Amino acid sequence: MSYQFSLAHLTLIGASAPELTYIAARAGYDFVSLRLIPMGVAGECACPAQDKAMMRATRAALDATGIELHDVELARIVADRDPKSYVPAMEVAAELGARHLISSAWTTDGTDRDFIVERFAEICDLAAPFGLTVDLEFPTFSRLTNLREAADIVRTADRPNAGILIDTIYTHFSQLDPGELDSLPREWWHFIHIADAPGEIPSERDDMIHIARDARLYPGEGCVDFEALLGRLPPVTCSIELPNLKRVEELGYEGHARRCLEAARRCLEPHSFPETPAQRYIA
Repeated sequence: MSYQFSLAHLTLIGASAPELTYIAARAGYDFVSLRLIPMGVAGECACPAQDKAMMRATRAALDATGIELHDVELARIVADRDPKSYVPAMEVAAELGARHLISSAWTTDGTDRDFIVERFAEICDLAAPFGLTVDLEFPTFSRLTNLREAADIVRTADRPNAGILIDTIYTHFSQLDPGELDSLPREWWHFIHIADAPGEIPSERDDMIHIARDARLYPGEGCVDFEALLGRLPPVTCSIELPNLKRVEELGYEGHARRCLEAARRCLEPHSFPETPAQRYIA
C-alpha cells in the first residue's frame, strides 16, 4: 500500500516551525508534526504556541506549501503541570489544522497509576472540543515503559478521543511482540512514529535516551520489523521521528529529511507511489 508521511519536529529539533514546514514540503512529505509545547531540551528551537509571530509565520508556511499539520506535542503528564496550561497549544493546533496531540507520562512514583489516568482523561476532555485525539506514547525511559502499561491507562480513562502512539524505537526497546496489537481496539491507532534501531537493546536509561534523541537509524538500517507492526494496524500516517546528529552534520537539515523519507519509502513501499502536492512545491 502507499503510505502518507509526516516530518516530526524531533527529527530536526533545531529548526523553527516555519522552517520545518518548508523543509517538509521541499523534501516531499505530506504533513509536518510540530512541537508547540516546548520541552526545553538541548538544541531545541522553542516554538511555543503562545508566540503569535511564530505561529503567523507557520500558518504562512502551511498555506504557501500545501503541507498540512498532522499532530503536535507534547502534553506531558507530570505532577507540577496543570493540563489546562496546554489549552492555548490545543487551540492553535486546531486553528492550524492539526488532528492529533501527543501525550506521555513523566511522573516518578511507581504507585501513581490513578493520577496518570486522571490527568490523561483530563487532557482528552480538554482536547475534545478542538477535534483533537490524544495519543499516549510509552518511551521506555518514561513512566510508562511498554504497550501493556499504556493500554491500561487508555482503557481505564475510557475517552472517545484517546489513542496510543506506537514508536518503532520503543517497540524494539520494550521487546514488544507485534501480536499484542491484535487484542487492542483498532480505533486507538491514529498514526505511528517511524525510525529504525540497532539490534542491541541498551541496558542503561541514558543509553536509551541517547539513541532516541540523537542516534536513530534510517528505516532498513536496523532491526525493526516494520511489516509486522504496520500489518496489524489500520491505514495510518507514518510520522518520521528520526533525530540523528551525525547525519544532520553530514547532510544538513534538508538532506537528512530527504534521506529519512527515501529510506522509509524504500522500506515500507517497495513499489511506486504517487507524487504528493508537497513534492510539486518549489520554494
